[in-house]
Amino acid sequence: MFLLHEYDIFWAFLIISSVIPILAFIISGVLAPINEGPEKLSSYESGIEPMGDAWLQFRIRYYMFALVFVVFDVETVFLYPWAMSFDVLGVSVFIEALIFVLILIVGSVYAWRKGALEWS
Repeated sequence: MFLLHEYDIFWAFLIISSVIPILAFIISGVLAPINEGPEKLSSYESGIEPMGDAWLQFRIRYYMFALVFVVFDVETVFLYPWAMSFDVLGVSVFIEALIFVLILIVGSVYAWRKGALEWS
């Protein structure tokens, strides 16, 4: 039989984790100063007068470079726990990690051939 009281901790956690961000937004909206002046409405608040239009087009190459960086950064996040417990996990996990690394190598070779790693 399904008993609802077994999930009391779950519901308490769900309610608390929903209320805290809502309260943070409400409190910051009430306490935040509202000073809209010419500096605040300007494109940049660095103290330097903006020159030209604020809408500049960037080359897609910068975004591709950042995307490749994020992919390989995430790779290290996934491989670190595996490397810390390598002696406990066994051969099957080693093969899975090897397949994961091979897929990433294929992706990096593809990005290299497409020119996504060139910064010019």
